[in-house]
Amino acid sequence: MTGAFAQLRTPTRRNAELLMLLFSVMIVIAAEAAVEAAHDGHLSAHLATYAAVPITIGVITHLVIRRVAPYADPLLLPIAVLLNGLGLVMIHRLDLGEQQQAKDAGTTFGAQAPTQVLWTVIGVGLFIALIVFIRDHRALQRYAYTLALIGLVFLLLPALLPARFSEVNGARIWIRLAGFSIQPGEFAKILLTIFGAAYLVAKRDVLSLAGRRIGFATKKRFVGFDLPRGRDFGPVLAAWLICIAVLVRGHDLGTSLLFFGLFIVLLYVTTERVSWVIIGVLLFAAGAYLSYQLFGTVQTRVAIWLHLFDTSSPATDPTHCLSPAYVHCSSGYQMRQSLFGLGTGGIFGTGLGGGHPELVPLPATDFIMSSFGEETGLFGVVGLLVLYALFVARGLAAALAVRDSFGKLFATGLSFLMALQLFVVVAGVTRLLPETGLTTPFLSYGGSSLLANWVLLALLLRVSDAARRPATTPPPPPVAAAEPVGVTA
Repeated sequence: MTGAFAQLRTPTRRNAELLMLLFSVMIVIAAEAAVEAAHDGHLSAHLATYAAVPITIGVITHLVIRRVAPYADPLLLPIAVLLNGLGLVMIHRLDLGEQQQAKDAGTTFGAQAPTQVLWTVIGVGLFIALIVFIRDHRALQRYAYTLALIGLVFLLLPALLPARFSEVNGARIWIRLAGFSIQPGEFAKILLTIFGAAYLVAKRDVLSLAGRRIGFATKKRFVGFDLPRGRDFGPVLAAWLICIAVLVRGHDLGTSLLFFGLFIVLLYVTTERVSWVIIGVLLFAAGAYLSYQLFGTVQTRVAIWLHLFDTSSPATDPTHCLSPAYVHCSSGYQMRQSLFGLGTGGIFGTGLGGGHPELVPLPATDFIMSSFGEETGLFGVVGLLVLYALFVARGLAAALAVRDSFGKLFATGLSFLMALQLFVVVAGVTRLLPETGLTTPFLSYGGSSLLANWVLLALLLRVSDAARRPATTPPPPPVAAAEPVGVTA
């Protein structure tokens, strides 16, 4: 009787999710209609195509969640569908602009939006498979070390392959074979998040022990912080060395920053010791300085960041950008065009289809936020940032509400991955930090990033379902004990 009463008192909020999905689809359809009207002066058949994508994925994923994860957070899926749909609209809009450029220059053109639609379908399929077959997020804890090994292979494999199979724009983060390319680091960050959460839950008491104290004592209290014991430095040093290895071979500053920042945050959440954060910042500063001294790619990006409008510098020389395909274009030109586009957009933007974001080299990947900034203005960019903030906030809310320690750390890590990646991307586009080459979650063109984001969403929904499910409700099929953490037979 008590269990049935608790179930009745805890709403599943699936109807609220459906209502928000309808609202998200309407926004995507309106955005596509604005692009079509601005470009052709009338609505075309493309509107039906790009409206059918968010409608289909919204209906299918909603029905699956209603069936297998009824207590999942009702806002995460609508936000993801809206971001994915708006990304498709912007990529299609950029295709229209680049098609006109190619026509004027007499060159060939390959549309990216149809490929992104295909990746969206695959991502949704992967999302459904994960949320159906993983009925309890705690099952992942049993395979922590196995998943960590797979993640390290994914992270380091592109750096170990010959450059012709892995290098794009100076960064060796891809696997390219027979016309197919994938960025395995996008999946490695999720696998390593699982390992980090499982490892820190098992070692929490050891890592919380204090070593030497640094500071001074007053009459009332000690002012300073406690350093961890020397024997406990192993996890941080291992993470730091892996990041340095990725930098040395892959020249991938973005992934290194993302991975190391994730591990430091998980350490702080686990131990609540500021000393781990201080040590992490110092190690990152040392690694950044070392990479600057060793690698020309990092030096070029820092030079562009500091001296963007100094055309006497080879790194910012605009004469390399005369080709319509931007094959030999320097990143300095790319950044300048991005800032000009943001300035042109102003507060309200030029309107979808009314600007020229295609003038920025590769605008659908690293600089898609500047494309939105030009055509939707400051208001549009702030609206997108609010959507991401809500996504992260709902993920952290699930982390606070879930009952097991592994779920708390796991959801915190996934949410922080989204937040840190977005911060690095926006900071790079606006010249707050050097550009790192990371993609904007759900918005940017690229199969690897989109698939990884749908995987992240499925795992967050699974944790939130466990967090909101009444304690008296019978859980999904039983899972074997999660201790000790390691590889199962």
